[in-house]
Amino acid sequence: MVDTLTPAERSKRMSLIRSSNTAPELRIRKELHGLGLRYRLGNKQLPGKPDLVFPRHNTAVFVHGCFWHNHEGCKVGNMPKSNTGFWAEKFKRNSERDRRTTRELELLGWRVLVVWECELGPKQVAETALKLADRIRG
Repeated sequence: MVDTLTPAERSKRMSLIRSSNTAPELRIRKELHGLGLRYRLGNKQLPGKPDLVFPRHNTAVFVHGCFWHNHEGCKVGNMPKSNTGFWAEKFKRNSERDRRTTRELELLGWRVLVVWECELGPKQVAETALKLADRIRG
């Protein structure tokens, strides 16, 4: 599929994509709070600025977007058909950063959990939250 937007229009559209307080993140936060789990948001002192931090359970949770973190096997995590060289490099850097961040947090004694955007749709979020809560409580 050919991109019908000009580079300026594409840049403007991409700049509107949020990195925090996304719909999937808000869904999981609401569910976890309802299950009695209390958390801190975006702790900037920790490597990678985890989306949710559970100090009591020494657990950091990242809510990964399927596209941006190239979720394997997910229909949203596909490689774009145009400018594939750029995207391949971008996804590679993102994956390397995710692995490095996880390693750094684990060395600091944190347990790191990842929840994917595709697991947080309106129909799946309650089940995902229950599983995640069990893992957080460990």
